[in-house]
Amino acid sequence: MAANRRPTLADVAREVGVSAKTVSRVLNEDGPASAETRQQVLAAVSKLGFQPNLMARNIRVGGPDTTIGLVIPDLGNPFFGAVARSIEDTVRERGLTLLMGSSADDPDRERDLTDKFLARRVSVLMVVPSVGADHSHLKAHRTRGLPVVFLDRPGAGLSTDSVVSSNRTGAHDGVAHLIAHGHRRIGFVGDLPTKLYTRRERLAGYREALREAGISYDRSLVANAHDQHGASAVTSQLLGLDDPPTALFAGNNIVALGIVTELARSKRKDVAVVTFDDVELAEALEPALTVVAQDAEDIGRAAAATALARLDGDRSRARTITVPTRLIIRGSGERPAPRGGAGPGPS
Repeated sequence: MAANRRPTLADVAREVGVSAKTVSRVLNEDGPASAETRQQVLAAVSKLGFQPNLMARNIRVGGPDTTIGLVIPDLGNPFFGAVARSIEDTVRERGLTLLMGSSADDPDRERDLTDKFLARRVSVLMVVPSVGADHSHLKAHRTRGLPVVFLDRPGAGLSTDSVVSSNRTGAHDGVAHLIAHGHRRIGFVGDLPTKLYTRRERLAGYREALREAGISYDRSLVANAHDQHGASAVTSQLLGLDDPPTALFAGNNIVALGIVTELARSKRKDVAVVTFDDVELAEALEPALTVVAQDAEDIGRAAAATALARLDGDRSRARTITVPTRLIIRGSGERPAPRGGAGPGPS
């Protein structure tokens, strides 16, 4: 066997001196084989480093793979990493393996990934839906019993289980916290695209908190960015307004990093900040960052538990599980508003 070639079933058969069919029977435990032959086959498998093609076997026998396919929008976002880790920890106990890919929030790329997962007959499909994606193509698979779970955002064109955070309530609580500290000019820096479910829900929570406090909604205080650099730029624009905000609410953790970076660069220590999503090293900042924290681990556990229940035969109606958020007070959101309601400028 060539050193640069992966060992095959035929290689194992030659090593033992039996037929490939005998090797297959031993590995798949689907036919008679003596104890001696079984021992020789397993020894050859170990010696050669042979890895059975589980995907090919599953397609041949018509069964599912022992994997779960997960599509997320961004491999670099710590939130989705925490969700994936929680899913993996939960399903590992059932002998399932997590496969993951990034859609980059692109509907076509998401469809391509889901098709690839479906082709290898995954046991469960989990998707963080991209804006504009149509999931009606999954109906037939769902009808045939494939558990499909949407995470973080509901899908479109398919009635199935979803696990989301309490986005609207969480944003409302964060903005209300700023209002309680005297702020009435509160900027909102949200994610892009503007049709993104989480962005829409968090903006709605922001507006509800303003309305309850009798504060008029000011479109000039709402900006959007999709990365840290963009968030830094729009923060500079907001602070440059004739009547600038005295506090900022960040729509997610990536946006928050841009806001904090710009405030540090411009030496602005007078602007209060609350962000949706916790941030790594949030407590190391000065002041430490006040956040509306999502429970990424609980989201992952809930999604995995729902999928496993479906695998075990649960045929109840599709449901949406909403995981609560919590306000973590650390200092940045407790800066009081200056008298008069507008910022005094750099300090």
